[in-house]
Amino acid sequence: MPEAPMPPQDPITFAVVKNAMDAIVDEVAYTVLRTARSEIVKDVMDYSAAICDAKGEMVAQAKTIAQHLGAIPEAMAAVQARWAGRLAPGDAVIMNDPYSGGMHLPDIFMILPVFDGDAVLAWVVVICHHTDVGGRVPGSNAADSTEIYQEGLRIPPLRLFQAGRMDEALEALIGLNVRVPDRVLGDLRAQYAACQVGAWEIGRLAARYGAAGLRGHFAALLDYAERMTRAEIATWPQGTWHFTDHIDSDGLSDDPVPLSVAVMVRGDGTLLVDWAGSSPQVRAAINSTLSFTKSNTFLSVRCALRGDIPNNAGVFRCVEVVAPEGSVLNPRSPASVAARALTGYRVMDTMFGALAQIVPQIVPAAGEGGNTVVCLGGRHSDNTPFIIVDMISGCWGGRPDQDGIEAITNPSQNLSNTPVEVLERQHPVRIEEYALVPDSGGPGRFRGGLGLARSYRLLAEEAVLQLRADRLRFPPYGLDGGLPGGASGNWLDGQALPGKVTMTMRRGQVLRHHQAGGGGHGGPLARDPAAVARDVWNGKVSAAAARARYGVALAADGRVDAAATAALRAAAGGRE
Repeated sequence: MPEAPMPPQDPITFAVVKNAMDAIVDEVAYTVLRTARSEIVKDVMDYSAAICDAKGEMVAQAKTIAQHLGAIPEAMAAVQARWAGRLAPGDAVIMNDPYSGGMHLPDIFMILPVFDGDAVLAWVVVICHHTDVGGRVPGSNAADSTEIYQEGLRIPPLRLFQAGRMDEALEALIGLNVRVPDRVLGDLRAQYAACQVGAWEIGRLAARYGAAGLRGHFAALLDYAERMTRAEIATWPQGTWHFTDHIDSDGLSDDPVPLSVAVMVRGDGTLLVDWAGSSPQVRAAINSTLSFTKSNTFLSVRCALRGDIPNNAGVFRCVEVVAPEGSVLNPRSPASVAARALTGYRVMDTMFGALAQIVPQIVPAAGEGGNTVVCLGGRHSDNTPFIIVDMISGCWGGRPDQDGIEAITNPSQNLSNTPVEVLERQHPVRIEEYALVPDSGGPGRFRGGLGLARSYRLLAEEAVLQLRADRLRFPPYGLDGGLPGGASGNWLDGQALPGKVTMTMRRGQVLRHHQAGGGGHGGPLARDPAAVARDVWNGKVSAAAARARYGVALAADGRVDAAATAALRAAAGGRE
């Protein structure tokens, strides 16, 4: 049956529908937050929500994990290829297989169709990072796995809910293969509840404006975002800009893992982003699927655009992404990918390095390099399992006009650090330190944000530790003369550990992690001496570093010694 013609748009109704879609998808996200079982979802907030049109193009996204959302096109394509014409109201499909449109196994997509009669009107998508999906280690997120089969339960697009009821066979299969089934199945039910909220609200919107009218507004929203994105990119200088950054290693060898990008600005307001020259795929689990590489590339570009451009797939139309097959950014199966988030963060750092050459007035220096994952899994004294998946979010680099921000999520994430009280109440650990690291912010006219320190004392008999950290060897870069941020570090009972490790911790041992600080922006000698004095007073910069790095001398009362500062800076400027 031919589709009804779409009515003409009027700008007032268009704006109302646009804002309504933003409100609906945020309500979907809030529903997840209110109903989830695990702290990685309800406290860390490692989840995302989106609404797609009938074709699977994303028309609205919630204020959640931005890294996830650019991967939705591949996930929707996989679901539609398998389930087109076979779903009914109340059905929902799940999937997590990285080689069938997913990202890594802990991120389970739930996708629910919204119907207008017999036709699909829209899709509601909720992605949650689950505490555990089985595999060789608790948390299913180890960086040292060497093939996908070690990482946990792989789920192709399967119908988990039919007419509102969870499939008993699939529920039993999932429950048997994960270490904390109450949390995993509880979070899946939270995802379904949130999808239903989205479906209900979209139905109300369709009742008000008509299904054909809503389809027209969906198409117009995508076109509007594309037009605005093209117009913005058309103001950028044409040409090709290159940048290379590194991951310290894959953890199984000492070899650095380079990521190299070439960003071509075309005259038609589009970009070609080519990742040729990046590392071949590696043995360890930091390989990034092409969908995740695209997602972080899209997000990097979006960060450099105007804030009033809608966050939807219209932006994606303006960015062509190429990554060689068999590379760390487009691996061949069965490459392991559990720790691929680290590579996604470095994709963004590399993109920002290139974009800083194109729009230097917008792009900050490198931040902490993405969150550090500390995962501890073991058993309580009563033999019940526990799994901590703690994602430490640190800081931003110095910005073109302001200092970097501390104790904040990486721009790609919108995560939150797990409250100490939650960790200690629910798990056998004691957090003995949670603080900023002095002198870790990269010196610059605008200082990089300080890294975080966190220490964990194990109170259980033993636990498996999985640590995924980076920026020990390649600290976050500075821009425009700014210096790199301080490197990260890991210690177990005072003994240094590598950035990526899986090992056993014993009762009473203390793991300490320092996260890297953000890079500085602009030359350090251009920093306002009064700002340096404030940093010293606040304990963010030591008096010795103020003198050595910024050329600022302080009197005994903490005020700037103007004459001594002028002499220091004159001497330092002469040396440069």
